[in-house]
Amino acid sequence: MLAAVSSARAAVEVGTGAGVSTLWILRGMRPDGILTSVDSDGEHQRLARLSLGEAGVPAGRVRLIAGRANEVLPRLSDGAYDLVFCDASRAENDDYLDAAIRLLRPGGVVAFAGALGGGRIAEASARDPETVALRELVRRVRDEPRLVPALLPVGPGLLVASTTLG
Repeated sequence: MLAAVSSARAAVEVGTGAGVSTLWILRGMRPDGILTSVDSDGEHQRLARLSLGEAGVPAGRVRLIAGRANEVLPRLSDGAYDLVFCDASRAENDDYLDAAIRLLRPGGVVAFAGALGGGRIAEASARDPETVALRELVRRVRDEPRLVPALLPVGPGLLVASTTLG
């Protein structure tokens, strides 16, 4: 849905996994759109290729890049993407946010999966590193003047934000 409402022609996915979110993002993208998906786990990349093949996705629609997101994202073009979807190391979400702001065109969308941390971010006593990192991410997105945010209570939570147009 986020790819469709942003009329995404170019998107980045951080954390390919088995390719499930890859397929959903592609479904919402424009027919000529290209998705760049980054994952450091070779097995994830292999499974994603299988999923894409079984779904009949043409090879030119997806660029699977093996590598750590913090090493790959700096090599991508500034302001060239309509959507950045992050579902990888929660500890690196701050870095992904910085990269997304740089990568997105005005009006582009960034989304973070698992933003409610299984409900833990609402529990004041939850102080584990992942929960603390998620709370900080939510604060940063909320306070960032270049973003218009929303925290959606679907599944494990989805933090979304659009870059401002001006």
